[in-house]
Amino acid sequence: MKGKNKWMPIAAVALAMGLLAGCGSSNNGNNGAASSSPSGSAAATDGAASPSASAAGKEIKELKISFVPSKDPDQIITATDPLKDLLKNQLATEGYNVDKVSIDVGTTYEAVGEALTAGTTDIGFIPGGTYVLYDDGADVILTATRAGLSNDSDNPKDWNDNKPTQPTDQQASYYRALFIAGPSKKGQELAAKVNSGEKLTWDDLNSANWAVMSTSSSAGYIYPTLWLQDNYQKSITDLAHVTTSDSYGTSFAHLANGQVDVVVAYADARRDYEKQWTTDFGRSKSIWDETNVIGVTQGIYNDTISVSKNDPLMTDDFKKALQDAFIAIAQTDEGKKVISIYSHEGYKVAQSSDYDNERKAQEIIRNMKK
Repeated sequence: MKGKNKWMPIAAVALAMGLLAGCGSSNNGNNGAASSSPSGSAAATDGAASPSASAAGKEIKELKISFVPSKDPDQIITATDPLKDLLKNQLATEGYNVDKVSIDVGTTYEAVGEALTAGTTDIGFIPGGTYVLYDDGADVILTATRAGLSNDSDNPKDWNDNKPTQPTDQQASYYRALFIAGPSKKGQELAAKVNSGEKLTWDDLNSANWAVMSTSSSAGYIYPTLWLQDNYQKSITDLAHVTTSDSYGTSFAHLANGQVDVVVAYADARRDYEKQWTTDFGRSKSIWDETNVIGVTQGIYNDTISVSKNDPLMTDDFKKALQDAFIAIAQTDEGKKVISIYSHEGYKVAQSSDYDNERKAQEIIRNMKK
């Protein structure tokens, strides 16, 4: 889920929710004290989540999957129920016979991370931020993919020269956050400098009125903070005129009526608010005509499928089988329907270093709180 609430977290869940929000999301909670069982029960004290595979390594009595509660748990349980048979059948083609696949939803994002660490669940569908916080006990095997966009440059002028941004048939494992200037006098002034090839100064940015999301939003706060630090050795907290919005819709409404000059949002946010720009927000021209990008963050990696490092099932061979199985499932119509609950469209093999930016972001947020 992108930062749409929208990926993606101040503590673990903060960065976590930024991604599992539906793209936009990037919102998360605090590093609260959930139990080590994803359901918050005593299961965390029961030892490993499932018996290890037989001596042949091909017979598995039970495979436990835990999902984070980014939506109503009952909704997640219902939507993902077909995954049980899909995964059993696909793993059978990989040479693994699984008697039972069980699915639950954690009480919190941390609960799933703790369950993976404790070995009381085998597989967790978790955001990148949650994975990073619990990577001592969790091993990322896959990154979710979604439709890519027609623009993916780190140069803001490229986004303005190639409007409007459109989805493509290419899958992407990450998305970006954008600094979007609006139709106000200051917004147009900033956009004009960028479009003429000039680099904005800190004084340029500091003189504008900004709308950002809460500190738990990957696209609406955390990665923009990284960008400001990389380019100006500053943070959002250093800006003189900042308003915190309760939603991206509120940010764009304020941008449309000139209350703010710049908003930060996930890269395809303008597509989501294109109609509202002229209907609800009262503008006469399109959002593409009246807004311009003045900054582009580095990539924000999508959600993960992670497995427990403390689970005897998780041999290299079985992890490879899981990777192949989930990738194959995501290519079927029924599989696509199941994973759409998290706005996933497919999966690609992941490695820990893909989430180094998440680690850096968490360190920055921790330092900001001191």
